[in-house]
This record gives sequence, structure tokens and C-alpha cells, in this order.
Amino acid sequence: MLHSHIQLKKQRMRFSPKHLIGILFLLITSVAFTQNSKTGSWDIIALNAKLKKDWTLYLETQTRSQSIASNFYYHELKGGLQYNLPNNNSLFVGTGNYVTYPFPGNYKLPATTKEFRLWEQFVFNNYFGRVQLEHRYRIEQRWVNGVYSNRFRYRINPTIPINHSSLVPKTVYATTFEEVFFTDNAPYFLRNRFFIGTGYKFTNTFTLQGGFIRQFDYNTSTGGSGKDFAQILCSFTLDKTAHKAHSLQSTID
Repeated sequence: MLHSHIQLKKQRMRFSPKHLIGILFLLITSVAFTQNSKTGSWDIIALNAKLKKDWTLYLETQTRSQSIASNFYYHELKGGLQYNLPNNNSLFVGTGNYVTYPFPGNYKLPATTKEFRLWEQFVFNNYFGRVQLEHRYRIEQRWVNGVYSNRFRYRINPTIPINHSSLVPKTVYATTFEEVFFTDNAPYFLRNRFFIGTGYKFTNTFTLQGGFIRQFDYNTSTGGSGKDFAQILCSFTLDKTAHKAHSLQSTID
């Protein structure tokens, strides 16, 4: 009886892609109905390609909309080279092109903002049992409509595998992050970004992640403004040593 009870309990704790897709669908539709046009979306496709033992190429394309699936006002294309350190720590150098269009969107010309960006970052991880806690430190050099500025960012990002002890294939996981943005000119604080979501690692090659972002931009005259976004991330990994890979599948945004 005890053995049967344990087996039944294990069966009840199993997750599948259907569970994740159902959760994402319920989250997105609930926000769409409750927030209507106030909730936007971030749609992201990312590629990690391991070049050699210690080097990884990263590419990402992203679009954003003012509503869940309409009024697209922003797109970006970025990438970079990562040097892999022990324990999933890393050094990264990246660059990207970012374009913003007039409200409400639909890529209406002319663009309001064109940005070219370079950045350097260091990622450090702590492990507490199955919990992976990522600390990301980034320095950015930005040219926004030709005007140069610096920006500094810190993100803390815990990830918790649910049905396995690490992020092996067929793993459901929960993740969240908090990120702050600063500059070297007054008033210094620029932005706060909070994310909460869940994901499913189908294979060592493909991971699907979804959730919601709350972004607040500080403004000295009005105090600032915030907006909610639903986020979908499709992450592809090309790595011959992928059987060892168990790091979190976060966006590099």
C-alpha cells in the first residue's frame, strides 16, 4: 500500500509540455482580458551556439508590441561572444541595433529612436540545492540617435527546476528576475524591470519560456511610468556537450 501510494504521488507530480502550454495560455489570456490594450508583448527568439570548449556565440531577435498581439512598435537584433567560466559563470561582449517607432506602433515610419549599443558583462552564479541564483553585471555604451551615453545594469535571477534536480530535458522550471538600470548622470536611476515566468526544456536543443514583465521608467518631471508585457522566449542551443548543460534559459535582454 505504501509503495503504491508513493508511486501514485510521483505520477501526480509529473509535468509535460501540455501542462506548460496550458499554463502559458491561461496566463496570457487572463492578462489579455483583464488588461486589454494596456498589456503589451515581447516576442523573442534566441540562439546559443557553442564554438569551442570555452566560447559560445549568442544571437537574439526580438519584437515588442503595445497590445498582446498588435501595435508592434519596437524591434532589435543583437549578439555577442561569451567566454565560459566554471560553474556556468561567464564573460560576455555584445553589440546590437534597436529601433523604436511612433505610438501606437505597427512599424510606422519614420522611426522615433535608433540606437546602436555595445556592452560588456560578467555573470556569477550561486547554487542552493536545485536553485540556481544568477547575478548579472553589465556596462553599456549607447548611441541613441547619435548621442552617446553610458548605462549600468544589475540583474538577480533565481531559477528553480520543478520535476528534476537540474535543467535536463523534459524539465519544467520557474524563474523570476529583478533588474535595475543606472547612468552616470543625475538623476542616475533610470529603470526597474521585474519578470516572473515558467518554462519547459523540451530537449538539449529547444526551450520554451513564458511569463510577464513589469517595466517602470523613471522621469524627473512626472515621477515615471510603468507598463506590463507578456513575454514568450524560444531558445535554441547548439552544443555537442549539451548533456552537461543545466544552466538557466534566460533572455540576454
